[in-house]
Amino acid sequence: MKAALVPVEWIERQIVLIRGQKVLLDSQLAELYGVATGNLVRAMKRNVERFPEDFMFQLSPEEFADLRRHFGISSEWGGRRYPPYAFTEHGVAMLNANTTVSSRLSSTRFAH
Repeated sequence: MKAALVPVEWIERQIVLIRGQKVLLDSQLAELYGVATGNLVRAMKRNVERFPEDFMFQLSPEEFADLRRHFGISSEWGGRRYPPYAFTEHGVAMLNANTTVSSRLSSTRFAH
């Protein structure tokens, strides 16, 4: 199988600063892995004991509202209805090592 190339610059543009930590949101990781966001969240919840708060956390309603205002995420009638999960670098590594989405990553390569 031919590996998909993911430019490092794309990943760097997806990183946001929340609670003083550089994180990727669940929807961004789902896009990277080629899975639905709901499937990624379900996979994480099946292994939630492996994700301490310094690896992953769910945004508060206030943080989610700020994110919507900043990035123009769609309103009440479209888009997501629940605050996203944010994954630190360690959380991304744990997600990759311990969930079913990790098999999708094996065909992804990072282009420099």
